[in-house]
Amino acid sequence: MNKTSVHADSLCPFCRKDNLAKAFLKTPYFSAIYNIAPVVPGHSLVIPNNHTRSLFDLTEQELGEMMVFARRVTSVLKTVFGCDGFDWSIQDGESAGQTIPHLHLHIIPRKPSDIPVSEEWYSKLSDNNNKMLDSQQRERLGEVEYDAITDKLTLASARFMQEEKPNP
Repeated sequence: MNKTSVHADSLCPFCRKDNLAKAFLKTPYFSAIYNIAPVVPGHSLVIPNNHTRSLFDLTEQELGEMMVFARRVTSVLKTVFGCDGFDWSIQDGESAGQTIPHLHLHIIPRKPSDIPVSEEWYSKLSDNNNKMLDSQQRERLGEVEYDAITDKLTLASARFMQEEKPNP
């Protein structure tokens, strides 16, 4: 396993305490954060809480937990953003477009015609210039807007988790 503690990689933005504090849904192993530069409204990330570079660094159990967690996050996003579909995407490795060497799953809520045909989703994945999914060049949200969306998602996540608990 190629994991280090959350503090071990101080250069990794996903390992920084201030970024982890912005998670709108957490488990001991995974966090969901809103993308600071969303491709479409709702674009969020699922990240391991410990520095993990690749999907292949997860155990089978961790992989299963990540998928269950990602499904919960997707349910929250679909409710909050009123979408009827979603894309999940992982860029694993530099040649796949991964710009931050910390495993992260992009969850993109989708609606009909949400991305103009000239900017089709899959072409964004293959474009290695300024429209790459992990691009640092996409327009970023301001702090107030980002915090407002994160607060809304945190409340929705708490409601979702309460509804998901089995009744005694």
